[in-house]
Amino acid sequence: MNIDHEYQIRAGSHATLVSIINVKVKGHEDQNETDRSLLELRELLRTLGIRAGEEFIQRKTEIDAGTVLGSGKLLEIAESARAQKSDLLVFDFELSAGQARNIKEITGLDVMDRVYVILEIFARHARTREAKLQIEIARLQYLLPRLAGLWAHFSRQRGGVGVRGGEGEQQIELDRRIVRSRIETLKNDLDLVAKSREEQKKKRKNKAVIAALVGYTNAGKSSLLNRLCRVDVVEENKLFATLDPTHRTLNPDTHPPMILIDTVGFISNLPSTLVEGFKTTFESALEADLILIVCDISDPHYKKHLEVTMQILKELGIDQREQRIIFNKRDKLSSPHMAKIIARAYPGCLVVSSFDSEDVNSLREHICKTFLDKQNLYDLFIPYEQGAAMAKVAKNTNVEKSHNHERGIFYRIRIPAFIFDELGLFPYVLMPDDPKMAEWKNVLEGPTPKIDG
Repeated sequence: MNIDHEYQIRAGSHATLVSIINVKVKGHEDQNETDRSLLELRELLRTLGIRAGEEFIQRKTEIDAGTVLGSGKLLEIAESARAQKSDLLVFDFELSAGQARNIKEITGLDVMDRVYVILEIFARHARTREAKLQIEIARLQYLLPRLAGLWAHFSRQRGGVGVRGGEGEQQIELDRRIVRSRIETLKNDLDLVAKSREEQKKKRKNKAVIAALVGYTNAGKSSLLNRLCRVDVVEENKLFATLDPTHRTLNPDTHPPMILIDTVGFISNLPSTLVEGFKTTFESALEADLILIVCDISDPHYKKHLEVTMQILKELGIDQREQRIIFNKRDKLSSPHMAKIIARAYPGCLVVSSFDSEDVNSLREHICKTFLDKQNLYDLFIPYEQGAAMAKVAKNTNVEKSHNHERGIFYRIRIPAFIFDELGLFPYVLMPDDPKMAEWKNVLEGPTPKIDG
C-alpha cells in the first residue's frame, strides 16, 4: 500500500490554519509567539505552493487530549473552512497520530501538522543521496504510528475497536514490519554514505580552511555565497530553498584554499526527532574553522531567529567554535540608523547587503584576513640556486613580502605549521643571529603591500 496516500499535499490546495495559545506549548506561549509562528507557517506553505487562507487561534488553558481544541470548536472551524472552499486544515504544531485521526473524523477535512509540512519541503528540495535518505527515514518514522488511521475502515467493517485480529489489524502489523524493515535498511545505507563523507572530509582536512554559513532559513545565505564566491547557487525568497550543504571556493589564491559552505537553514519549533534525523546535514558545519552566523536584519523577529540559531549550534556542539555574526539584507531596512544601532548591540558583527559590492568585498577581505592572521609567520632566505624551494614558496604559501638579495631572495610568508613542515623549507628559516637578518629587518620596516583577498 502507499502509506503516503493519506498525507499527500496536493498542488493548489487551499489551507485553513489552526493554532493555539498555551503556556505549555513551545513557540505558542503568548499571542506574539503564536502570531510569529503562524506567519512562518504561511511562508512554509507558500514554499509548497499552497494557498493559506483563514486562520484560527484558540487560547487554551487545558489541551483536549483527543482533539486538542474540542469537537465543538473543530466543527465551527470546519464549517468556516468549507465556506472559504478550504480543503485542508493545517495545525501549527505537532499532532499525535490519534489527534490527527480524530480531527479528520470530526471535520471531514484533510488534516496535517507543521512537522509534515516541513518534511514535505525537505523531500522536495533534497538533492544529495544523504539528504534523501535522511528525509525518507524521517518521513517513515512520522508515518509509522499513523498507519492505524489508514486501516480504520477495516476495523469499522469488522465490528469496531473491540474486535481483535481482524483484517485491518493484521494489515497494520504487516505494514509496520515492512516500514520498520525499510527504516533499518535506509539507516544502513545512510551509515555507508556517512562513512564515505567522512573519508572525503579527511581528504579535505589539512588541504583547505573552511568557513560555514549558518543561520535561520531564508536569511540570505545562498545570496552571500554567490556574491562572495562569484558562483551561481540557487537562491529563492522561500524557506528551505537550500537543503543540501554546498561547498565553494572563497579564495583559490590563498594557501591552503579557503572554502565556504552554505548549510541548510534552521527554523523554530522543529521537533527534536527532526533535528536528530537531519543532524548529519547540519554537521557539515562541524568541518568549519569559522562559523558565519547569517541573520536577516530586516526581519522583525531577527532576535528570535538568532536565538534559535545559537540553540541549534549548541545542540550540535559547535557553539564554542570561532564565530562572526553577519547581519544581512541591510538594503531592506526602513531606517539607515537601525544598522548602527544593531552594530553597537552586537560588538564584532558585520552589517551587510549581499547586493552591495563594497559590502561583499569587505566581508570577503574580513574572512580572508581572519584565516591569514591564524597562520604562522616565517622569514626565509633562499639562495637563487635553490629554484625548487622558491617554487614551493610561490605555489604553496602566502607571500606577504619578498626582497631580492645579491645571493638569493628574502621572503616573509604565512602558512599553517602543518603545511610548512611538509614543504621542507625549515633549512631556509632566518635565525636571529643570521648576519642577513639586519638587512631583512630594514626591508620589513618599509610599507607592506596589501594582500589581495
